[in-house]
Amino acid sequence: MRWWRKAARRLAQTARLMVGIPDYDAYRAHRAAHHPAEPVMTRAAFHRDRIERRYATGKGQPPRCC
Repeated sequence: MRWWRKAARRLAQTARLMVGIPDYDAYRAHRAAHHPAEPVMTRAAFHRDRIERRYATGKGQPPRCC
C-alpha cells in the first residue's frame, strides 16, 4: 500500500474517533489477533453496542437526562 493511502486511512480513522464513531475494521482486526476463537459482532451490532456504552442506554442502565 502506498504511504499516502495509509496516511489517508489513518487520518480518516482519527477523524471518526474524534467525533465518536468507532472503527469496525480495527475491532475485527483486534478480535482476529487476540480473540480468534470468540465470535465477532456484526457491523450493526458493533455500532449499537458502542452507542449503548457511550450513552449508557443499555438494559439495566439508569435513565439519563442528557
